[in-house]
Amino acid sequence: MRARMVLSALLKLRNIGVLVAVFTLLSLLGSPSALPALIGIAWPAGLTLAGSLAVYIVFVIQTLLNRKFQNEFNQKEKFRKIRELNRLANRLSGEAKRNTNHTYLLRLRKVMEDKNDIFASYSNGEHSYLKEKIVEQTLNLVIAYLKLLNNFCIRNRELSSVDVGAISARINANNRKLSFARDARMADDIRKIIEMDTRLIERMKNEKKDLERISARLDYMESTVNMFKHQIMSSIESEDMLEQLETAVNEAEALDAVLDERRRSRLRL
Repeated sequence: MRARMVLSALLKLRNIGVLVAVFTLLSLLGSPSALPALIGIAWPAGLTLAGSLAVYIVFVIQTLLNRKFQNEFNQKEKFRKIRELNRLANRLSGEAKRNTNHTYLLRLRKVMEDKNDIFASYSNGEHSYLKEKIVEQTLNLVIAYLKLLNNFCIRNRELSSVDVGAISARINANNRKLSFARDARMADDIRKIIEMDTRLIERMKNEKKDLERISARLDYMESTVNMFKHQIMSSIESEDMLEQLETAVNEAEALDAVLDERRRSRLRL
């Protein structure tokens, strides 16, 4: 941020103008003709650039210390940060669309419409510190929602593709085999297969329950984004809103981390 502030001061139109004006003046003073010939002053050509830069740096430092410049820069930085969050949400939305079914696609579009309304309200409306923080956290909530939705839809599709009935049928068939097995080693292998299939079904049941809870959390996040959209557009902001948003973001990120870790574990296997 400090580097961007210095760069902004260096590129400020007034300071560039001062650099050009001083350089032009010193160039005239260093010329053997024109002004020096009239007043008897000869400015060494080698000092023209150094002198111009010295004056330029003084004006840049004055700009950096100017309170108005600092406030304007900070305001631009806040808008830049919020604009980057908005762009990130748009990119994540494109990724999530590839994995959602029709039902969740409609829900995703509604959240993105709310997000666009929030960003437009911030871009075109009056700014305050509290409003900026609430808009920022609301965009963070949308980003957390999109990441969670994407991982949720991927895992939901994976679980839906598994035929639990076929696994149950295999368990029943192996139980029948076990009742007729006479070889101890064969019976032991069959028991292991039954145990593995039983654990698989149990794990899938638990994951489906987890996905149901995550689906409910997605519902809550959608409602929260919509509610805060109306409050932001109506200029109704409070510290409680900010705290609620931060809690929702943290909870969503925790759920997404669990899903993401499970996905990575399956890929390693």
